[in-house]
Amino acid sequence: MASIPQPAAPRKTRQTMIKDFDRRMFALSDDNAFMKQIHATHSPDGREVDVKPILHIIRDIFRRATPSLDAVLNGTLEHVDTEDKTVPAPDFDDILEALAFLIYKISCELSCKCSGGGDAHATTMGLLNTLMSFSWDSKVVLTLAAFAVNYGEFWLVAQLCTRNPLAKYVAFLKQLPNIIEYSSSLKPQFEALDKLINAIIDVTTCIVEFTELPSQFISDDTPAVRAFTSYLPAATYWTIRSIVACSTQIASLIGLRLENSTALTTVAWELSSLAHKVTSIHEHLQSQLALCLQHIEEKRHLEYLHTLIRLFETLHQDNSKILRALLHPKEELVLGSSEKKVNIEVLQRKHVLLLISDLDIPLDEIIILGHLYQDPLMRKTDQMQYEVVWLPVVDRLSPHADHEEKVKKFQELQSMMRWYSVIDPWTIEPAVIKYIKEMLHFNKRSILVSLDPQGRVASINALHMMWIWGPLAIPFSIEKEEALWKSDIWGLALLINGIDPKVIESMATGSYIICLYGGEDIEWIRKFTTSAKNVAQAANINLDLLYVGKSNAKERVQKTNSIINTEQLSRFWADPTYIWFFWTRLESMLYSKMKNGKTAENDPIMEEVMTMLSFDGSEKGWAVVCGGSPDHEEIIARGNGEIALKTMEDFGNWKDDAEDNGFVQAFKGYLRKLHGPQHCNRLILPSGITGEIPERIVCAECRRPMEKYLMYRCCTD
Repeated sequence: MASIPQPAAPRKTRQTMIKDFDRRMFALSDDNAFMKQIHATHSPDGREVDVKPILHIIRDIFRRATPSLDAVLNGTLEHVDTEDKTVPAPDFDDILEALAFLIYKISCELSCKCSGGGDAHATTMGLLNTLMSFSWDSKVVLTLAAFAVNYGEFWLVAQLCTRNPLAKYVAFLKQLPNIIEYSSSLKPQFEALDKLINAIIDVTTCIVEFTELPSQFISDDTPAVRAFTSYLPAATYWTIRSIVACSTQIASLIGLRLENSTALTTVAWELSSLAHKVTSIHEHLQSQLALCLQHIEEKRHLEYLHTLIRLFETLHQDNSKILRALLHPKEELVLGSSEKKVNIEVLQRKHVLLLISDLDIPLDEIIILGHLYQDPLMRKTDQMQYEVVWLPVVDRLSPHADHEEKVKKFQELQSMMRWYSVIDPWTIEPAVIKYIKEMLHFNKRSILVSLDPQGRVASINALHMMWIWGPLAIPFSIEKEEALWKSDIWGLALLINGIDPKVIESMATGSYIICLYGGEDIEWIRKFTTSAKNVAQAANINLDLLYVGKSNAKERVQKTNSIINTEQLSRFWADPTYIWFFWTRLESMLYSKMKNGKTAENDPIMEEVMTMLSFDGSEKGWAVVCGGSPDHEEIIARGNGEIALKTMEDFGNWKDDAEDNGFVQAFKGYLRKLHGPQHCNRLILPSGITGEIPERIVCAECRRPMEKYLMYRCCTD
């Protein structure tokens, strides 16, 4: 067997040869006459070839045929992956039967014309003429299939020659043992060949993907389509030209053509230059394909969005179509922590409450909604059951590390819920998220969309009604909301309904006067509670002092609770969820009133709600005193911390009035006397109700228009 001498130094540097080769190739690409030549070889007859399964087989051939470079350098061509996982399509045999002779013809043409070191351009143009009646993608795939046959046969013999006698003698006649014997010298050729083949497959895959784009979502006059199509002839030429170069490289390994090491080195450099060229083509095509796919996604999402809008505007017999469109694609739900999967049909003809939130949904919301969900009125009302489905809005494009963390958080929240939830929120259609944000006005804060058994929207956000009245708000319609407000009056029952019923019961008997107070100024709290206890003793009344904290200050309120408990200053709600619910209900009342066009000027409840929320917006304390009996109407008085404390401290000034007209009435009267024109009230509105905020809001205390400021807050508490 012929030996291979050590490579001689080339006359030109490698970089110079690559640049020269690149220059020749790019000059050829830019030549108008050259492009006319390519177009002249293209006259498709309209036949359609399903090239995708062929390309799948081609990829598998290259994967199995090409051994790793380490295996070559170690002197072995063993290939351990022998398992066949490819499952051809049922009609794949028919496709190949029609094309088998053509593929064989091209493979023979590649073998013959590439083994003598002929003109690569002429060979490429000859192949394009042979494939004249085929589409651009078919030309590339069929040529690549022909090369895959030759390439596969070559490596099949090379891999089996060490253990199969038949392969051994065929390899001997072709002098293939040189590949193992001189593997170190051939390493640059193997590396360059492998790199170019991968680039060819990338371009071919890109072209095939482009031809399969759905025409209903993208037209030929789309800029990205025009750009891709205009580049397709040149891309086809250079892909086939590269296949020719690969065939030439394989042919050079057969027989005793290894002695010219300078020629082999030059071939390797040319393959590298071609790989660089084809990779550049792939990058350009891929960028245009990405724009096409983006255009298609946008069109598809827009069509889905329009479908959703039409569905909600159409009257249906039941809610099935609506729910499938919203909760697509799996049409399955998970029931709470049980992880039991159920079909979406369990919601058919039921009232459905869609709980829409992000993954930062407050745990307090889940806890309170869980209690309300178990209420008998929710489970069965007028023979129609209510069901809740959690539909979280998540970021589909979050980084992988963040995604794993968010999946874990989703599962933790899901396990806390007693109702249904989607299985995987990341599979929800983007159009559904767009609909939720634009049509249902979701913006970070949770909403509860009420759907009737026909899928119609009864309430775009029933959460506020749920917080205020609980299941009594069923069916969460505008008419029901108006009716409930007409029957409500401002008082202790409305303030703490569903939170602490014992307080309401004790006041209703007439034996207790209730004093709710809040804030986080502990010195004021000490002074006020001490003074209030002294007044209660002097007035001979049962005064129930109850600390209700402050909104959005959970940790600070917890510390205040601890001090109140240690010093026995008053009662307090040990469960922070009660405090959260107290303030959330007040915010919900404000939202509900604003939505119905009420202001502090024309609605007494709105006036009181705004006053309570302005108390919470201040840095000081406040107090509300309530009293009543079965025979007398409830009286309620409220004041900011300074006036409330001063009133308690001045009890001697209104003691007689308290004996004559009652404690709460006298307290209220003295508060009014102390109240002066000077005040500074702040009403901090939650971001979730910004869409309902009127242009003009008047002060609940003096009726003057309030100034509007923008506030950004970062509170880790």
